[in-house]
Amino acid sequence: MIKIRVAIFFITLLVVGTIGLIASYYARGYRLNFKTFHFVPNGLFVVNSEPNGAQVFIDGELKTATNSTLPLPPGTYDVLIKKEGFISWSKRLVIEKEIVTQVDAVIFPTAPSLSAITFSGAYNPKPSSDLTRIAYGILPSFDNDKAGLWIIEAVDLPLGFKRESRQITDGDLTDATWDWSPDSREILLTTKTGVYLLDSGSYTAQNKRVNVSPKLDEIKKEWTDLKNKKLEAQLSRLPDETKDIFERKVKEAVFSPDENKILYTASGSATIPLGLIKPLPGSSTQKQERDIKTNRIYAYDIKEDRNFLITDTDNQIINWFPTSAHLVLAEPNKITIIDYDGTNRQVVYSGQYEAPHAYPSANQNRLIILTNLGANSSIPNLYSLSLK
Repeated sequence: MIKIRVAIFFITLLVVGTIGLIASYYARGYRLNFKTFHFVPNGLFVVNSEPNGAQVFIDGELKTATNSTLPLPPGTYDVLIKKEGFISWSKRLVIEKEIVTQVDAVIFPTAPSLSAITFSGAYNPKPSSDLTRIAYGILPSFDNDKAGLWIIEAVDLPLGFKRESRQITDGDLTDATWDWSPDSREILLTTKTGVYLLDSGSYTAQNKRVNVSPKLDEIKKEWTDLKNKKLEAQLSRLPDETKDIFERKVKEAVFSPDENKILYTASGSATIPLGLIKPLPGSSTQKQERDIKTNRIYAYDIKEDRNFLITDTDNQIINWFPTSAHLVLAEPNKITIIDYDGTNRQVVYSGQYEAPHAYPSANQNRLIILTNLGANSSIPNLYSLSLK
């Protein structure tokens, strides 16, 4: 009787161990080849999309729908994601054995809708650095009763609340300019009559504005110091050698909303060293450019330590999209959203607008553009371009 119990125990142990081993192999991407009865090492391809329910083609063959996991033998694959009514997403990927490669594709509608945000014209719109607000002017020639500087929130408000512009000063702002402070709390307004520092959260009548021209250099220095202090804190995550390059050979460095990537223009030639950050399994396999050259625009992924060329000229207007995985390129008569590795360029808007006034909002479901819809006799207004 004891021998039977011992035998049962060892058989149970063997079965459980075998099942556990098979499960372990399965989780690592191995699959049983029924011809050879050997476990073959695969990689796991996790493919998601927003919106979901899109078709996934691997090397031209329909395999599954998005939000699923596929075991694939190691190799290079052309992946195409398609959904009716949306721009197709495509990329060449390298699958490695026992490695999970994940794609989170954002696809955009082929016919996005436009809805007006302003109705009395919008002159010289400028977004805050955090993309949560846009300052714009209404000129007397647009609407004399509303002439002045206005701010509109670029975030989605809870259901039941309206997104309405609010005026922060009045007066004729023809030929005036304005700039946001680095913390978006103040706006520096420059007019023919002087320079004024405005609180972006309250209204200041033009007869109450204080001319700060004598303190202008001091204000600009304070803003520069604040901007540099923030940038220094953000760059502190980088290895010393890489940080040194960003401090000496880079201009116009802008961190992504999640602060894990940097969009920048090179001010000089340099080579970003390899091996300073431990490679992450499943990192991007797209071609990178570690030898940076003057006046070219790049995107650097801090976590994966990979550097991608976006464009070889610095005269293009490029901003981060709220996903932190995409960039917005504003060109005349065309707006393109690009994967941060420089691939998969999707033209989300083709038509007349006042380039380069195409701004990401804090919501990834829309852009804000300045256009008169092609009617040259009409004044331009701000419109929401829906990307749902």
